[in-house]
Amino acid sequence: LQSEAPPMGWLFVKRRMAAELGPKWMERFARFEHEAAAAASLGQVHRAVSHTGEELACKLQYPDMQSVVEADLVQLKLLFALHRRFDGVIDTTEIAQEIGERVREELDYVREAGHARLYGAILGDEPLVRVPKVYDDLSTRRLITLGWLEGKKLLSYVDADLDGRNLLGEAMFMAWWLPFSQYGVIHGDPHLGNYTVFEEDGRVGGINLLDYGCIRVFPPDFVGGVIDLYEGLRDGQPDRVAHAYQTWGFKRLSREMIDVLNIWARFIYGPILDDRVRTVADGVKPGEYGRKEAMAVRRELKRLGGVTVPREFVFMDRAAIGLGAVFLHLRAERNFYRLFNQVLEGFSVEEVARRQKAA
Repeated sequence: LQSEAPPMGWLFVKRRMAAELGPKWMERFARFEHEAAAAASLGQVHRAVSHTGEELACKLQYPDMQSVVEADLVQLKLLFALHRRFDGVIDTTEIAQEIGERVREELDYVREAGHARLYGAILGDEPLVRVPKVYDDLSTRRLITLGWLEGKKLLSYVDADLDGRNLLGEAMFMAWWLPFSQYGVIHGDPHLGNYTVFEEDGRVGGINLLDYGCIRVFPPDFVGGVIDLYEGLRDGQPDRVAHAYQTWGFKRLSREMIDVLNIWARFIYGPILDDRVRTVADGVKPGEYGRKEAMAVRRELKRLGGVTVPREFVFMDRAAIGLGAVFLHLRAERNFYRLFNQVLEGFSVEEVARRQKAA
């Protein structure tokens, strides 16, 4: 739903806020706006001001969302079960389990606050990306209060000058790949509603990263598999490519199956395998982007008897597709190969494990 869902009314908001912060909750703010600034699938955001003058964003969860989510997940399992009966090309069993766990996590705003703090630490020295401050004394399991980051919708910049779009492209790239390569975490919901653009001196400055509910933390070995696959494809090392798929948990890895998986891998990795300035689409029409590859993979998987997608792969692939969609809109022209290898400098599985443990 991104950022456009029907909001709760003020009387309802007052009762929900009292349930989270107590009956005198309004005394904890210098100002709290009655109308929601944004509303989405799990909750809505109200602007507020602290007693020290700080601009705040208070995200309040809708009531009884736990039961709503569980009901939706039951329906999803039913849909996946029907899909498996009529089309066995992709076994969705682990996909359903993964989606269930991640969506349940999104209901826990204490967890989301921890994710926001983690991203603030990782990206604190990255000038192109701003992460909001967490206000723990004004947050609960169903209310999270963050610093308000002023910005405009990303879509309002799709026709901006090329320099501005290029800067936004680099910002998006860093916001996604730096956390993954250093800590093994990704922003698993990279849709356009989760970013706004900040300006400096009337020009594009970078992006505000707004939502931390859908954050996927991967085992260090999985991160190593992502790098193994990239470098194996880049350097023509089939054994390393096979090892990457094994690390991720793919089964029945015949040479034919690996060749089919590589069709999709080369599509996803394409921009970072190509050492030149280019757009992500590289001349392919947005409506056609990835369609040929997806159809080829589906056809070949059906011939080979199908595949079970490992659960860790689900949100990695979802995030890559979502990020690619943002780049299609921006039409940024960058050398993504060099950006990626810059981010990878000093990478090791052991260092990712150390950082995860420290965090």
